[in-house]
Amino acid sequence: MKRKKIVSMLLASAMAATLLAGCGAGGKSSSKGDSDGEIKEFTAFFAVPGSEINDDNEVQQIIAEKTGAKVKETWLTGQTDVEAIGTMIAGGEYPDFIEGGNGQMQLYDADALVALDDYLDDYPNIKNLFSDLEWEKLRQDDGHIYWIPQFSCIKNEEKVCTHNDEAFWIQARVLKWAGYPEIKTMDDYFNLIESYNEANPTMEDGTENIPYTILCDDWRYFCLENAPQFLDGYPNDGSCMVDPDTLTVLDYNTSDTAVAYFRKLNEEYQKGIVDPESFTQSYDEYISKLSTGRVLGMIDQWWDFSNANDAIKQAGLDEQGCDYIPVPVTIDGRDNQWHNSGGAFNESSGLAITTSCEDVEGALQFVNDLLDQDIHNLRFWGVEGTDYEVDENGEFYRTEEERTKQPDTAYKASHTCPYSYFPQYTGTSDDGINANKPDGQASEFFDGLNQDVKETFEAYGVETYVEMLGTNEAPGDWYPMWSFSNNFTTDTPGGVAWNKIADVKHEQLPQVVMAKDFDAAWDTYMDAYNACHPEDFISELQTELDTRMEQAAKFK
Repeated sequence: MKRKKIVSMLLASAMAATLLAGCGAGGKSSSKGDSDGEIKEFTAFFAVPGSEINDDNEVQQIIAEKTGAKVKETWLTGQTDVEAIGTMIAGGEYPDFIEGGNGQMQLYDADALVALDDYLDDYPNIKNLFSDLEWEKLRQDDGHIYWIPQFSCIKNEEKVCTHNDEAFWIQARVLKWAGYPEIKTMDDYFNLIESYNEANPTMEDGTENIPYTILCDDWRYFCLENAPQFLDGYPNDGSCMVDPDTLTVLDYNTSDTAVAYFRKLNEEYQKGIVDPESFTQSYDEYISKLSTGRVLGMIDQWWDFSNANDAIKQAGLDEQGCDYIPVPVTIDGRDNQWHNSGGAFNESSGLAITTSCEDVEGALQFVNDLLDQDIHNLRFWGVEGTDYEVDENGEFYRTEEERTKQPDTAYKASHTCPYSYFPQYTGTSDDGINANKPDGQASEFFDGLNQDVKETFEAYGVETYVEMLGTNEAPGDWYPMWSFSNNFTTDTPGGVAWNKIADVKHEQLPQVVMAKDFDAAWDTYMDAYNACHPEDFISELQTELDTRMEQAAKFK
């Protein structure tokens, strides 16, 4: 069976520099469909939940007219990513484009993907996404490149206002009620939620609040299990913590902070603060709860629940203060490293072209065209005069009416077409003025915030979600370790341990939280955890970390 080649990451500083240098415009759109003027039509499947757009979507049609091609996108429903990809492989038929999530290596092992090496030089927008070293890191053990990371390119100057990663979130109404207090520790966080809920057990219409809920559905159980690394102030390495002084991999699952965190959840569960449906609710049910405005707080990553914010705005619940604010909660008030400038290069997955595609050149030309600045603007800003305006200085902005349309589900289905799982840029446009996405445009970002969020930011003296938490340089040459552990398989002892541990966590961590006798439940969990031989996956992570550090040293 094929295995992924172990490769190192760039130096944090070098990676940022090469990303900025590598994200050039380059190349001209030349795809104009077939010679008779017909629009080429491709298909795509992304192994994540998403929203399909209408067949007559207006912006999709504009992009099709400019590029000569369009894509029918479908998304994950009713299965896990691994199950969906396994079904495709069994059938032997694939869409033209695919992103397999945790099933990406299954596609590679099944020889379902087209090697891209010999094509890249012909598509400069794609080639210029990454440095030569970053492309090298994408090579598999057969020496070929099969996918293009979609979210790893910062073009020109970095512009960021939203913390897209994990945090402890709390509703604006809770902070306002308490006079916008400083929330630094886990105890601060839960004490505030408890106090607010005791004083305000219902919403304005009498609906009962849910003080704290936890998403545990399938792979999203990270919302329960990985908090100890964040409580200790570490950045999101995903599968572990890394001591920056000794360059040693640390296991957050067995730390003193892990014990304190799960003990706290257990106490809050016994008090009725933790939602009793936490361990049985589906992702859709979780999003529905957030969308009602009932949930006072949770741990999650912004990208995982941001669609609920649109529902909150559409329902007018922002007027009741139901928007979510990140607070810098750590175990004892220490500084956090959750938000890092320069982004993170994800080599573990990306957009691929399958062997079922009959027009690989046309498919790559379409991806290349999507990265032209004017097409990129259509994808993320929309149509000038309809979705945004341009002031006398060339800066993009939206009117209140235009902002109001953006979260509307029907409007998005009929009009907007971000091709959100195709390669894209953050950072700054070629014009040197505008952010490549509206959420990076500081003035437009703040003007477009709901009033409850504006009031909260003003009270804390900040203008963005990032400023609520602070920002840091990437912690070291190894970062992030999840780009390695995402592709663990059961072909190695570490991969076997990793999979066994996931099963144990799914089964026993809910029991730990709900147990009448926490200490006994924790001991049972630790016995099961240690029986999985976690030292095997820690050892493989350490080997990878050492390899990354050694290779990075060659580029200093």
